[in-house]
Amino acid sequence: MGDLELLLPGEAAVLVRGLRSFPLREIGSEGWNQQHENLEKLNMQAILDATASQGEPIQELLVTHGKIPMLVEELIAVEMWKQKVFPVLCRLEDFKPQNTFPIYMVVHHEASIINLLETVFFHKEVCESAEDAVLDLIDYCHRKLTLLVARSSHGGPPEEEECQSSTPMQLEHHVAPQELQKQAELMQFEIASKALSVLRYITDCVDSLSLSTLNRMLSTHNLPCLLVELLEHNPWSRREGGKLQQFEGGRWQTVAPSEQQKLSKLDGQVWIALYNLLLSHEARARYCFTSFAKGQLLKIPEIWERLERENRGKWQAIAKYQLRHVFSPSEQDLQLQARRWAETYRLDVLEAIAPERPRCAYCSAEASKRCSRCQNEWYCCRECQVKHWEKHGKACVLAAQGDRAK
Repeated sequence: MGDLELLLPGEAAVLVRGLRSFPLREIGSEGWNQQHENLEKLNMQAILDATASQGEPIQELLVTHGKIPMLVEELIAVEMWKQKVFPVLCRLEDFKPQNTFPIYMVVHHEASIINLLETVFFHKEVCESAEDAVLDLIDYCHRKLTLLVARSSHGGPPEEEECQSSTPMQLEHHVAPQELQKQAELMQFEIASKALSVLRYITDCVDSLSLSTLNRMLSTHNLPCLLVELLEHNPWSRREGGKLQQFEGGRWQTVAPSEQQKLSKLDGQVWIALYNLLLSHEARARYCFTSFAKGQLLKIPEIWERLERENRGKWQAIAKYQLRHVFSPSEQDLQLQARRWAETYRLDVLEAIAPERPRCAYCSAEASKRCSRCQNEWYCCRECQVKHWEKHGKACVLAAQGDRAK
């Protein structure tokens, strides 16, 4: 591993072996939260390993212990929770949480898993180890990219402050349920960009994909047409004040005139995926319509259908159960959770994996001053810190309390 380690090799192995799937009603529970923290640690360590270019132990552990299909199932489970349970939960009359921090953990979970999958799917053996779950992952990526095209066709890309990734410790801890729903929707833009990278890495494996997987990409979803739509709408580029900006590294960045003729990373992912699907020999030559092949082509993704079948008609019951047992923590529980997150999101690790210099939480300019109380937010000047205090204050107090409780 690199010089900066979040997990020792033995610790990483223990965390990977312990990964498991949770029923929808247990999402947000104590055990689920512990696994979410473990996934965040694995996620950050995987990024550190990839940056250091000194082996990929997290990827190897996930393959060795057969955990890639489980990660795909967890990804789709939390996606379904956000679509089916979360809106019902927010409509319940007695849903008046004193603190929305635990719910944000669930909302943030989808981004955490897709980010980990993006990091490890660069390796072909990871795609192969996904087995039949790769069908469900392709369906997931198709849903995300379809929403991205639809959004760019109706109003364009989100504003910068809407897209920037935040760790849970950087988010305010008490917001209205409606605001939480808005944050969940805005997070989808970056999730979609990660899904595009995952899809491209899957297409890198056309020489080893099953007939059902190729059929799913080329016939069922007609991914080449969807990718062309993405190139046409180019949702990760915009003009702001006459300057070209591109969405990269989790934020909108101004492109220098000398760099404007170069492909962005996301444009490159689309073109590579198109090449793999349309021009590679394997993608064109793999269709052999024997009786066995026809049976293979009839295989369908299972995870979304199974989860929906198991929970159909239970969305309100799940929401009520979670309201009583999951999302009504005591102040002591919240302080304990804040302390655990402070340990998970070590500042030296966050700075090591950050794509660029910190930005001011108020005006987004490059920042050099950190909040002295909680150490989680950055500012370019005292004036911006004062203006941002109304929004940041509650999160700052809770984070500071968690530090003192150590």
